[in-house]
Amino acid sequence: MSTCLSVKGDGGSLLMFKTLKEDIQTIFAKDPAAKNTLEVILCYPGLHAIWLHRIAHWFYRKKMYTIARIISHINRHITDIEIHPGAKIGRRFFIDHGMGVVIGETTEIGDDVLMYSGVVLGGTSLEKKKRHPTLENNVVIGAGAMVLGAINIGDNARVGAGSVVITDVPPNTTVVGVPGRIGLGFSAKEIQALEHGKLPDPIADAIRFVMKEQEKLKERIKELEKLEKITKHIDKRIEKRKKEIESVFFSRSKEEFNKGTGI
Repeated sequence: MSTCLSVKGDGGSLLMFKTLKEDIQTIFAKDPAAKNTLEVILCYPGLHAIWLHRIAHWFYRKKMYTIARIISHINRHITDIEIHPGAKIGRRFFIDHGMGVVIGETTEIGDDVLMYSGVVLGGTSLEKKKRHPTLENNVVIGAGAMVLGAINIGDNARVGAGSVVITDVPPNTTVVGVPGRIGLGFSAKEIQALEHGKLPDPIADAIRFVMKEQEKLKERIKELEKLEKITKHIDKRIEKRKKEIESVFFSRSKEEFNKGTGI
C-alpha cells in the first residue's frame, strides 16, 4: 500500500515508466469518457494528483517534510485535490473528476481503488497516531462520501454517494446513508461493471419489515376479536393515510426503491 519513486539506474527508470503506463491504462479501463492518451495525460487532474503525490511521498519518507508539503500544496492548487504526502497509496488508484477530494496523512489505500469528486478520507483524533481510514483493494467511494477515523473498508466494498462512514465495513458489502449502514451488497457482475449507482436502501427495508410485522399482528388481533365477539370502530382517515404510506414503503418493488422512487 505504499507509493514509491525510484529513478536510480535503468531498472528504476523502467519501473517508473511502467507505473506511469499502468496509471494511464487504468483511466481507460475505468472512465468511458477517455478518448486518447494525449487527452488523458493533459486533462485528467486525478492522474496529475497521483503523480505529484508520489514525488511528495518520496520526500516525506526521506523526512524532508517541508519540501513534501510544498509539493502537496502545489498539487492542491493545480488539481483541487488535497493528498497529504504521508498517505500511502497502492497501484492503479484513480480519482475520477477529483474536485474537492481530501486524503489525510495516515490514510492507506490499496490497489484498484476508484474514488469520485468530493470524497473526504478524514481523521477523528488530535493524537499523533493512525487516525485516518484504510481502504483495501478494489474499493469504490461514491461522490461526496466521507470516511472518517481509523476504520477499515474491506475488499470490494462500495460506499454510496453522500454517505458518512464511521465504522468498519466488511468486504463485499455496500454502505449508504448518514451514518453509513450496510445494505445487501453487489453481485459479481455489478462489481465488474462498476454499478455503484444501484444502491440498496436499508432504511426503507427496515420500514417494510416493520410494516409486514404490523400486518401480521393486526390479523392476529382480528382473529382474537372474532373469538371474543368484539367490534371495533375504524377511523377511516387513519386507514386511508395508512394505505398511502403502504403504497410508498410496502407495495413498490425493490428496484423502484433502489432508484429512489417514492422516497
